Amino acid sequence: MEPTRVVVTGLGAVSPLGLGADSMWAGLREGRCGIGRIKAFDPDGLPCELAGEVPDYSIQDHVPRKYRKSCKLMCRDIELAVIAARLAVVASGLVTKGIDPDNVGVDPARMAVNMGAGIISCEMPELAPAVAVSTADGRFDVRRWGREGLDHVTPLWLLKYLPNMLACHIGIIHDAQGPSNTITCAEASAHLAIAEAAQIIARGDSDIALAGAAEAKVNPALMVRQILLKRTNNTCNDRPSEACRPFDANASGSVFGEGGGVLVIESLDHARRRGAKILAELVGIGQSHSLGPAYAQLEPDGQAVRIAIEKALDDADIDARRLDLLIPHGTGVPQDDLAEARGVEAALGEVIDRVPVWPTKSMLSTTGAASGALDAIAAVLAITTGTIPAARNFEKAADGCRLRIATESVRRPIEHAICCSYTHGGQTAALVLKRYDEGATE
Repeated sequence: MEPTRVVVTGLGAVSPLGLGADSMWAGLREGRCGIGRIKAFDPDGLPCELAGEVPDYSIQDHVPRKYRKSCKLMCRDIELAVIAARLAVVASGLVTKGIDPDNVGVDPARMAVNMGAGIISCEMPELAPAVAVSTADGRFDVRRWGREGLDHVTPLWLLKYLPNMLACHIGIIHDAQGPSNTITCAEASAHLAIAEAAQIIARGDSDIALAGAAEAKVNPALMVRQILLKRTNNTCNDRPSEACRPFDANASGSVFGEGGGVLVIESLDHARRRGAKILAELVGIGQSHSLGPAYAQLEPDGQAVRIAIEKALDDADIDARRLDLLIPHGTGVPQDDLAEARGVEAALGEVIDRVPVWPTKSMLSTTGAASGALDAIAAVLAITTGTIPAARNFEKAADGCRLRIATESVRRPIEHAICCSYTHGGQTAALVLKRYDEGATE
C-alpha cells in the first residue's frame, strides 16, 4: 500500500509584519522589520525596551457572532491562535462551522487540531490584588493566599491560561471533532505539532488538520526572565530595526515578540477530491532531544540540531545536496547561533557552502512557540513563489559560522526547503517541505 501523502492547502499568519500570510510574506520580501519599542506596557527602565508586536486587532472580528461571549476567556496567546486558524481555513477554501454553519463542507469527525503553545503568562492586573492581600511585611504568605487571596481571583481565571485552550477554542469554533492535542515544547512546539498532525493524517485517523502554534511573549514577567537569562539585545533601544542579527559577527542578543501561525494540511486524496489549491507537500519530519551542559544555552556542538535535520532528510528520502533552502532557528544570541550553525554544518557536510540559509527573526522577532509555524509558512511561500528573500542585518558571519546566509533576494525554483527549531530544554525538530508535483506518485 502506498504511503499517504500530506499536503499544505492553507496558511494563516499573525505576525509583527501584519495580519495574514500575504502581509507577512510581503514584509519578509521587502526586508521590513516588525520590531519596535514596546507598546503593550511601559518598558522604561528595562535594559531591552524592544519587541515584535502584531498590529492592533479586535478578536470580536475574528470569531462567529454566537461565540463572542467566549472571548472573555481568551488570553493573548489564544486570540493569536484563533485568528491564525481562521485565516488559514479561509485561505484553504474549507467551509467549517466557524466559517458558514449553514453550508459546512467538511466532515467534522475527520478534522484534527494540533497546536503548540509556550509559557502563557498571566496579565499582572488579574493576579495583583490577590497577591497584595497575601503579602505581609514584604513577604508572600501562602496561607493567606489560600484563606484570602484566592477570593480575589475569578473562578474562570485558569481557563484563560491553560495551554490546551488554544486548540480547544479552535476546535469548538470550527467544530473539529477529530484528534486534538497540544504540545508545549517551547520554540520547537510548532514543528512538533505540525509533524504530529501529519502523522495523524498519514495513519488514516483524519483527512484534515489545523496545525501550528501561537505565543505572546510581550509580557513584563516573560521579558524580565529573558533579560535575566542574558538573551536580549540591550544595546539597540534607539535602533530597533538593527537589534536582531542572527549569525552576524555583531550580534548581541535576541528580541522577543508575539505571533501565531496555522497551516491547513490534508491527505493528498482529500485535497484532490475537493479541488483544493495545493501549496506544498510535507515530506520529511525529524525530531530529537539532546540536552547541553548549560541548560540556559544550546549545546555547543549543536548535536540535537544535527540529529533532527538528518532524520528529516532521511524521512524525506533525500540527501542534503537536494536542499534548495534552509530556514534556521537563528535568534541572534551569539553562542546559540554558533551552536546551531555547527549542528547544521555537521548535518549538511560539504553541501554547507551551497545551500542558501535564510533567517527570519531579524524581521519577525523571536516569537516562542509561534516561531516554527511562521517559519514553516515562510518556507511554503518561498516554494510557491520561487523566491528566497534577503536576510536582514547580516553583514559578516560570526567567527566559526560557515552558513551561506542569503544576503540578496534570489528568484529560483525551490524543490525542497527545510526549517528547524530548538529549545534550551534540548528538544529539536525539523520539517522538509517539497514543491508539489501533480505527476509524482510517491
